[in-house]
Amino acid sequence: MLYWLLKNFVLGPLILSLFRPWVIGRENVPRSGPVIFASNHVSFIDSVILPAVLDRRMSFLAKSDYFTGRGLKGWATKTFFNAIGQLPIDRSGGKASEASLRTGLQVLARGEQLGIYPEGTRSPDGKLYRGRTGIARMVLEGRVVVVPVAMIGTREVQQIGQKFPKFKRVGVVFGKPLDFSRFEGLETDRFILRSVTDEIMHELRGLSRQEYEDVYATSVKERATTARETVMRERRVTPGR
Repeated sequence: MLYWLLKNFVLGPLILSLFRPWVIGRENVPRSGPVIFASNHVSFIDSVILPAVLDRRMSFLAKSDYFTGRGLKGWATKTFFNAIGQLPIDRSGGKASEASLRTGLQVLARGEQLGIYPEGTRSPDGKLYRGRTGIARMVLEGRVVVVPVAMIGTREVQQIGQKFPKFKRVGVVFGKPLDFSRFEGLETDRFILRSVTDEIMHELRGLSRQEYEDVYATSVKERATTARETVMRERRVTPGR
């Protein structure tokens, strides 16, 4: 109920008014049945813009950090993310990853739309990075089609670390649905999972026109963090010690 209230009367109209998203490929969006939207991820507002241009309810798998904050701010953040259809997932791996998979499959089993960022995190620099194979498992186990989606111009509106977005026009490009039914029953084959994931990323690269790096975005972020920490340590060290 709160989701539809926000989408149709509060947040949805506001988002459409402020960012005036243009849409290409709307005919590629299935009108019914379960579907996974595989999107590039360059800005926080991607998760707000995409549901706003779709008619049916959409859920996103979001990192659990958004749901565990304390105090009034934590409550407000959790309430907001629940209201816009975000589902908490633990990205620590192992059993947590399996639980995330099951959460997504439950959404698809209800015949709903599910949004996934195959890169697993926001791009640190606007490039498109290697996809993680969790999306392939969900596609094959859920037996659903995948619609690749390119978010255009959202990074210029709100970059990582920027609290408030700029009110500029953005775009959403829907690619043709991808059918991987030929791999049915092979959801445990890691070579098939990699092949499916790479095909999805290939489509995203074509739609978004982003420069592609065949490494995980999380690895790039970790290296950047390590480099910053090293610089800070060196600055604290007094010469001659």
